Amino acid sequence: MKAFVVERYHKDGLRATEVPEPQPGDSDVLVRVHAAGVNPLDSKVRNGEFRLILPYRPPFTLGHDVAGVVSRVGPAVHRFKAGDEVYARPRDHRIGTFAELITIDQDDVALKPASLSMPEAAAVPLVALTAWQALVERANVTAGQKVLIHAGSGGVGTMAIQLAKHLGATVATTTSTANVDWVKSLGADIVIDYKHADFATVLTDYDVVLDPLGGQTLAKSLTVLKPGGLAIGISGPPDPAFAQRIGASWLLRMAMTLLSHRIRRQAKRRGVRYSFLFMRANGAQLRELTTLIEAGHLHPVVDRAFPFDATLDALAYVDQGRAKGKVVVTLD
Repeated sequence: MKAFVVERYHKDGLRATEVPEPQPGDSDVLVRVHAAGVNPLDSKVRNGEFRLILPYRPPFTLGHDVAGVVSRVGPAVHRFKAGDEVYARPRDHRIGTFAELITIDQDDVALKPASLSMPEAAAVPLVALTAWQALVERANVTAGQKVLIHAGSGGVGTMAIQLAKHLGATVATTTSTANVDWVKSLGADIVIDYKHADFATVLTDYDVVLDPLGGQTLAKSLTVLKPGGLAIGISGPPDPAFAQRIGASWLLRMAMTLLSHRIRRQAKRRGVRYSFLFMRANGAQLRELTTLIEAGHLHPVVDRAFPFDATLDALAYVDQGRAKGKVVVTLD
């Protein structure tokens, strides 16, 4: 079976190789991959940037999004059967969608929306679950609230704009000049062209900020929140609450506390909150998102599809940071 394997933590540490076909455990589904989403997270994992959180031991197969057909199921699986079209974001430590086959725990899988092609479905799980866990689970966004979503033309941004609008929020976003009209078409009410304006001088009294960028953008985002508002960062830094959720060791808890000390202190001084979100696999939430997709409230945005053999080119394209929506690789 062909797969793209991280042989060492480095930007050039990924290569195509032959690996044994996976065998499903009792609660697993074996999926023949038709398409796989490509995410900035893939590059970060390949480069070793998340080794504190995800201490993978090379060699391991890369890839976090999949759409495909169930080939076989374990004896404890009753929700799926061979021939089902499914999609998923496999849980951490069981990734590996850049391959011809993958085994996935049944709890991480959902039936593919019938209205989507395989490449479109592969563009959904990671970014849609990120948006759901940020806006619904963490922030509990309700109608009438104001939400700022940075990088509105990116994978998370395109899905989060649509979800926030469905929840009834007024949505602001940041993007480049070329994408202003396009993100408006996704539902954004206010669009800040970051090349010509500073969002921190334009926006005020926001309830929630979703930030995939980090750094200075995250720090400035605190200034646009109303008292009690929430900034959710998905690029970091990780905070003590996250360390507790993953059962981190004492040493790792201390490291995360120190890494996030500055932004948490700035948030406290302004009377707002900071929370780090590292999305997790969740088949039940993916089924909720399927319902929204089938009802027409959400739709994936695919910038480019690469053939499976060009997975390295697809990663290089994502690394440029200019993709509108998602990039996928296809095995059909």
